[in-house]
Amino acid sequence: MKTIVFATNNDHKLKEVRSIMPSHIEVISLADLGCSENIPETANTLEGNALQKARFIHQKFRCDCFADDTGLEVDILNGEPGVYSARYAGKDCNNIANMQKLLRSLSSKTNRNARFRTVIALILNDSEYLFEGIINGYITQTMRGIKGFGYDPIFVPDGYKETFAELGDEIKNKISHRAKAVQKLAAFLAATKE
Repeated sequence: MKTIVFATNNDHKLKEVRSIMPSHIEVISLADLGCSENIPETANTLEGNALQKARFIHQKFRCDCFADDTGLEVDILNGEPGVYSARYAGKDCNNIANMQKLLRSLSSKTNRNARFRTVIALILNDSEYLFEGIINGYITQTMRGIKGFGYDPIFVPDGYKETFAELGDEIKNKISHRAKAVQKLAAFLAATKE
């Protein structure tokens, strides 16, 4: 059994990742590691933030680890909110404020195409690797559904009529941007089994 640290304390993300990982990989969280520090996310790209978090944990604890960063990218807004998705409505904002700001920004727009993109940075045996997952869709006119988190109530993935918040975790965790990135990470780890 190989242990690897996922640089998160988000239980939802942790559960999703653990369900996809190969059986010989044990994924532990920052809490399991005893790390309660705020890890910096000051890069201007998803790749940069994921690498920044992974490098922070790797340098501090000298362990194999991975970190992710996710952004919602709206075509007509030139990719906004993108890397600023979690704080789109301001530094101390919440999910509702972020969604409300985005809906206001799109109120007069007919093109509502968007995509969620996740980048995972892995540091394994002192080497760095990146994995990306993307799901395309569009932004609704109003919030719909009570499941999920973040922008889930206003994002409808291609091929569906329901938002992520209406579809629920079982479907979302099979088709989402994060699931796609984690599947690539899991396949890589399975192929490098020691």
